[in-house]
Amino acid sequence: MKKKWTGLVAAVLLAGCAVQPTNGGSDVANRPVDSESRQRARAFTDLADAYLARAQYKVALDELRKAITADNQFGPAYNIYGLIYMELAEDKLAEENFRRAIELDHSDSQARNNYGWFLCTRGRYDEGLEQFSTALRNPLYSRPEQAMANAGLCAEKKGDLALAEANLLKSLKLQPDNPDTLIKLAGLNFRQGRLVETQRLLGRHAELAPPTAESLWLGVRLERKLGDRAQEAAYGLQLRKRFPDSNEARQLLAGQYE
Repeated sequence: MKKKWTGLVAAVLLAGCAVQPTNGGSDVANRPVDSESRQRARAFTDLADAYLARAQYKVALDELRKAITADNQFGPAYNIYGLIYMELAEDKLAEENFRRAIELDHSDSQARNNYGWFLCTRGRYDEGLEQFSTALRNPLYSRPEQAMANAGLCAEKKGDLALAEANLLKSLKLQPDNPDTLIKLAGLNFRQGRLVETQRLLGRHAELAPPTAESLWLGVRLERKLGDRAQEAAYGLQLRKRFPDSNEARQLLAGQYE
């Protein structure tokens, strides 16, 4: 799943998004974690992360250059570089920087999560799933539900619906009220013809978050399958009014329900 020391997301986003300098000198390899230069690198990286969240890529890159100048062994800066380059479709630079972040800290599960999502979105499903698995083997990883959800989406892209469902359910068990995971699981159930469970999950999503183009489009197709034309029309009306420029609204207008 976007976005961010995160991924999906990105996300959810993913994880849900990040550069250029990838070769750190050996003179700072043993620099103390709490040194002034490390603190400056962290501060600049935090700023870059914030600018990335607002899609201000140029400013984010400027902050990352400052971070690397302060401490070119600070792995999280390369992670954000990778996210930015991923958003810019600079795949070679994105991969170089994700790999550099992991090289500097093999236990950086967030970098592995982001790299895994990058690989999955480029059709390298098995490599991506391996990165998620490695991230999840770290007992200190603070956001395992994110890697589990991304692994579920990656497995679905690969066509392994059983693995996709298993990972999404694990993620939801750790974070039961995550609307992004709920809607992804609802969509997976819909694809498998489990309409009652889809309806339940869609209802739960509605309790937790405002409707999205994705949830409304799923509602349209679900109610169409269930034969409730009134509810189908209600979902469709909301989709056209709230998200008129979305891909989902275009599919609705074109009658592309499958």
